This record gives sequence, structure tokens and C-alpha cells, in this order.
Amino acid sequence: MIPGLLATKFHLPNLPARRVLRPRLVQRLNEGLEAGRRLTLISAPAGFGKSMCASEWAACLGRQPVAWLSLDASDNDPGRFFIYFIAALQKLDPAARLPGLGAEIAGMLQSGQIPLAEAVSTSLVNDLLALTGSAGPSLLFLDDFHVIQNPFILAVLEKLITNLPSTLHLVLLTREDPALPLARLRANNLLTEIRAADLRFSASETQRFLNELMGLGLSESDLSALEERTEGWIVGLQLAGLSMRDRSDPSAFIANLSGSHRFILSYLTEEVLARQTEELQQFLLQTSLLERLNGAVCCAITGQSGSRALLEKAFAANLFLIPLDDEGQWYRYHHLFADLLQARLRQTFPAGEIAALHQRAGAWFEQNGYPAEAFHHARAAGDMESLARLVEQHADGMLTRGELSTLMRWMGMLPEEVIRQHPLIVIARAWMLTLAGEIQQVEP
Repeated sequence: MIPGLLATKFHLPNLPARRVLRPRLVQRLNEGLEAGRRLTLISAPAGFGKSMCASEWAACLGRQPVAWLSLDASDNDPGRFFIYFIAALQKLDPAARLPGLGAEIAGMLQSGQIPLAEAVSTSLVNDLLALTGSAGPSLLFLDDFHVIQNPFILAVLEKLITNLPSTLHLVLLTREDPALPLARLRANNLLTEIRAADLRFSASETQRFLNELMGLGLSESDLSALEERTEGWIVGLQLAGLSMRDRSDPSAFIANLSGSHRFILSYLTEEVLARQTEELQQFLLQTSLLERLNGAVCCAITGQSGSRALLEKAFAANLFLIPLDDEGQWYRYHHLFADLLQARLRQTFPAGEIAALHQRAGAWFEQNGYPAEAFHHARAAGDMESLARLVEQHADGMLTRGELSTLMRWMGMLPEEVIRQHPLIVIARAWMLTLAGEIQQVEP
């Protein structure tokens, strides 16, 4: 395993002990695997249960090796993406019988050079041929794949999928179809697809979710009306269920529920927030700025020592917190819930207070060794001096790891007058341009 990587990115989402089992989806996914298809695509908008579907399938695979990689926007950089991709592949070989798995590509990336797409895919295919498993192919899940837009990464993956050996099966979870040759794969029966229409809750699944798991005791007509209004959209059903707890007339509430998914979500979020204590509402709004959160960073951003307990309370209340590890230390909000909390935050908090929240978050992440998160929050706060300091401190390491696109993006966010005040950034930019082959731009 390559050192210095975020362990939470390799963590399979936890399956709740009480959940709606979906054997029909697992069966379809298994059929694709048994048919020898190379790629499984689980593609649907946010809130349709893509990760839960994939996690349930992974739990049913028995002895087949499984690895998981959760992607984020910072992974849209070839150097960073392939370091994590190789680390995920290495997890398919826990006994380290193949110590050279991905080593050639890792060595190229750590030298600061990005090799040709053909070289990367060829090396990976040759390494993957050595993967063996008596129970069938190993599976690599790439979650939130829609964040990957870099043409080089997509070119490598296209070549890899085209020549993928039977020892590996790729699973992509995405909100939108990737720029990969899906039509060709589909025509050659090499692609299994799970779409929003497949992921929607059926009438029986809606009944089990709302009445058995959430204990609402809704009538058949209410269940039917709610399923029709949400179109089986899982996050909408969950928010509706939270909104209806302790209501004396759930039928009237359902009857008034109408509109698009975005309208329903906004309305239901308001309903759910209004039913929380003022303290918990403030906590949810303030911490919605965090892409990953634990007790310590929540205390830092809110300035309240009781934030750790509030985090545990929010998780116990099913307020769309998703665990990122087995120890219950790190969480993230469901993306849609976070979006709406942030919209509410902008409506109710002055811009200066929001900037201060970002500054406190950035300071905590910087002090605890998370430069990408620190940079994100410093940028959101408009703190140019912190941005410059982070570039100065981490430019050498990013150059060494081949994270040229990320470093270029970071520098591009700094005003020219700020860059000129930091000679180390100027030197790093010269090295970056040299490695990128832009020699004519180095002298100035």
C-alpha cells in the first residue's frame, strides 16, 4: 500500500443493519459478472442509492476480492488519480503476492513525469494479468466517477477497459455517463447497466422502507400517493419520512407534496430542519461546508466543545450522515442534503461569518495535514495569503508526485501580484512549466 494516502477513500460504505434488501438488483449485477462482462455502470442522479446498491452487491460476493475508491474533485489530476487507483488495485492483493502491482507506473508518477496513456494502460493490463482468484474476477468500485473529466485519465481507462483481462471487473458509480465507449461495450455485451429506473423503490420497497424501517404506519393509499409524488426517489422518501414523524395527519402532508425533485427536496429539507433543536440546526448549517467531518473539525469550525456530541446525535437521527470508516470517526453529508443546507446557510448567515467558518476549517485541516481541504476552504474564504502559503509549502511534493494539473489550478487562483511576492511560488511555477514542456514560458 502506498503511504500517505487518505484511508477513508478506500472504505466501502457501511450497510445499515436494518435496510431494504434489493435482491433483484444484486441478481442483475451477478448475471453481468457471470456473463464475463468487463464493466458495470451504475448511473443515476444523486439520491437514488447508487452506493448502497453497490455496497450490498459487494457484501454478497463472498470470497471474490473487492476494492473501493471514493473519488472527489481533487482526483481529476492524472498524478493523484493513478496513485490512488494503483493503491486500490493493490488492495485486491492483500497478501502482497504481487509486490510489483502498479509499481512501474507509480515510479513514473513519483518522478514527476506523466507517461503516455498507452504506456500506463499497457503496464496496468500486464500487471492485472497476474491477479488470480478461484472465486472469479476481482472487482474495483470507483464511486462518484462523474468528477473525472480529465482527457488523459479517460484515455487511459478507455484503453484499459478495451484490453481488460478477465482477472478484473470495473464498476463505475456516477451521476452522469462518462466519456467512455459505452455504445461499443453495450453492442458487444461487455457492459452491465443499472439506471435510475432500476434504482427507484417499487411499491413493496416503499412500504417496507417507510412502515417497517421508519415505523410510520402509513395507509396503502398514502404509500401509493407518496411513491407517485417522489417517483420512488429514495432520498425524497427518506426526507418525507423524517418530515412525517409525529404528524397527526400524514395524509394531508402527502397531498400537499408536489413539484420537481429539487422543489420536493428543498421543501422537505426545510421541514426536517424545522423539527430539530435550534442548537442542532445551527450545527448542521455550519458544518455543511465540510466535505469530510469528524468531531475535532466540527469543534474547530463551530467553536463549541459539544460539537462532537451533536455529530453523534445527527448520525443517530438519520440526518443524512454517511460514515467513511469503520470506527465512526469520519463522516460526510449526503451530497444533496449538503447542497440544500449550504443554500440555507447563505440565506441566513452574513457573508463575513461564512468566510470565518471557512477560515477556521482551513486552519484545522492545514494543522492536521490535509492540504487539499485546507486550500479549498482558504479559497472559499478569499484568504489569498493562506493560499500562497499552502502552495509554497506543498509545491515540491506535488511536483514530485506528478500532480501538475492540481498545482497549476492552485497557482491559477492566485493573483499575479501575490505570486510575485512569493519567490518560491515563482520557482515552483518554472519547474512546473518545464515538466509540462512549456519551455518558452519558463524564462519570464
